[in-house]
Amino acid sequence: ITTPSDDPDWYERLTTARQTLATRDEAYRTMRRRYEVGSISKLDATQAEILRDQTLAELDVLEQQKERAHNALTLLVGTPLRVESVPLSAIENAFAPDIAPGLHSDVLLDRPDVLAAEHRLKAANANIGAARAAFFPRIALLGALGTSSSELDGLFRTDTKLWLFVPTISLPLFDGGRNQANLSLSEARKNIAVADYEHTIQNAFREVADSLADRRWLAKQVAVQQSIIATQDERVRLAQLRYQNGASSFLEVLDAERDQFAAEQSLVQTRRALLASTVSLYTALGGGPSDEQTTVSNNPSDMDPK
Repeated sequence: ITTPSDDPDWYERLTTARQTLATRDEAYRTMRRRYEVGSISKLDATQAEILRDQTLAELDVLEQQKERAHNALTLLVGTPLRVESVPLSAIENAFAPDIAPGLHSDVLLDRPDVLAAEHRLKAANANIGAARAAFFPRIALLGALGTSSSELDGLFRTDTKLWLFVPTISLPLFDGGRNQANLSLSEARKNIAVADYEHTIQNAFREVADSLADRRWLAKQVAVQQSIIATQDERVRLAQLRYQNGASSFLEVLDAERDQFAAEQSLVQTRRALLASTVSLYTALGGGPSDEQTTVSNNPSDMDPK
């Protein structure tokens, strides 16, 4: 089996680590030569060596984690895998079509768990149309910028996220028997199939709301971390200038480059989490909307982080 790409998260994190290692290895050799000719102290050369070795250790951890993940995937598939690695940036823009604003909640009726709950209602002689009218909110799920709509937000209490939708039974819920046909809401909820259906509906809407919230805040985190990296790059440049001009010790450069590398690794992981949140959203929607309910834009900057 050939997969189109290895996990791009591992690929990009490893690529960053290897590039950083090459840079720090060259810096260490330069510092070592300068120490040998007496232009710097042994402490500076030792600190450069520590920085190089720390990057090497991080690279070894990433290689180990990647190999374990590949072995787990091979075991799951049951056959050897041949992979072609690609960077995360190569799949981000076209990872999945974004979803058009105003997507209606009816798409959730195709979720497997909702369908199963309705089948259990049918087995209990319930009227599915009446059950949907009573328990299923008919609302738009997405707002103008791909975030959750005000209607979806209104289903949950802001502080506790409790379900606020109040069902009303306007049609007989059960087809058989006068006593069952005239059940009140509280009496209907005593039926296991009804209670299960109501809980399943609540869970479906909550998963959509959670996935949209994840995408919104992860997009904001990506933007913030990109700004942090730009600042860290400038910090490294200034620290190197200060050291070269004798205004500071190499320890300042060491700290700046260490923080720069950590920020780069963190950004890759957050970008991957943003893509994973799109997968979670499509799963919550029961596989995603139809083609006419999607757009081709999947740019995180289009999401309103509020």
